[in-house]
Amino acid sequence: MKEENYTMITKIFLLGFENLHSLKDVLFIGIFVAYWLAISGNVYIITLVSTCKKLHCPMYIFLTQLSFLDILLITTIVPNMLYVILNEGISISLMGCITQFCFFAGSEMAECLLLTVMSYDRYLAICSPLRYTSIMDFALCTKLVVLSWSFTFVMILIIALTMCTLQFCGPHVINHFFCDFAPLLELSCTDTSVVQMESFLMSVPVLGLPVIVIIVSYVYIIITILKIPTITGRQKTFSTCSSHLTVVSIYYGTLIGIYLLPHERSSMVTNKALSLLYTVVTPLLNPIIYSLRNKDIKGAIAKVTNKINFNY
Repeated sequence: MKEENYTMITKIFLLGFENLHSLKDVLFIGIFVAYWLAISGNVYIITLVSTCKKLHCPMYIFLTQLSFLDILLITTIVPNMLYVILNEGISISLMGCITQFCFFAGSEMAECLLLTVMSYDRYLAICSPLRYTSIMDFALCTKLVVLSWSFTFVMILIIALTMCTLQFCGPHVINHFFCDFAPLLELSCTDTSVVQMESFLMSVPVLGLPVIVIIVSYVYIIITILKIPTITGRQKTFSTCSSHLTVVSIYYGTLIGIYLLPHERSSMVTNKALSLLYTVVTPLLNPIIYSLRNKDIKGAIAKVTNKINFNY
């Protein structure tokens, strides 16, 4: 048990990436370009779906929500990270650190739920095509989106309120480029078992159940696809869910790599590299994957491009 005679901290120092030296400018430029491309790509997806009537269907409404979450996630982390790189570490207020964590965790939770909803949408489209439009109508689509956001808000509010009851006395240094859950709790001088238990219990509906739903959905999808007699038919059907499956694989692969697989405490380089994957690379890749692997998106892009060229 920690000593009761402690001094409360109000500032936290983020170390970021240590000993960069000459690589500092290269890393800064690389992450800045990735951030700009991720924002541009996701904004373009949202704009494209909003303006193209052909894309006004549940699958692409969910996609706009995914793009919005990617923008929220990368904007929560990257601008501050760039400042950390330039200054080789920065000070951030304790409440600012908790706030950053809440926005980060909220976007991650909402994305888990949204990817689950999207897998259910693909399951209905492929396994029950005749009933798809009657089941997955605009009303259900809206309810699923609102439910995902509402559930995420409640979960984050519970975690935030519990964390605000903790007392933090240091050390005031976090060896990371953003305020993650475990590093924050390590700074607490009080018992963190309640917030850790809350986090564990919430991981069941937010991470455990979604993984099960996604796996079961794709088992049925694969079984249905294998029953299609022609190779062309199988390929055409699989192409409707290949983008989502790719995104799910990347997203959960990085989460499992950073949070579930064992890492040595001293291997902070590995932890930071994996964290870069899901905070920077994944939001960058998502719009690229949907643009390259989805024929409707590619068709809409071609239509917009031809229209622009015609006007010129």
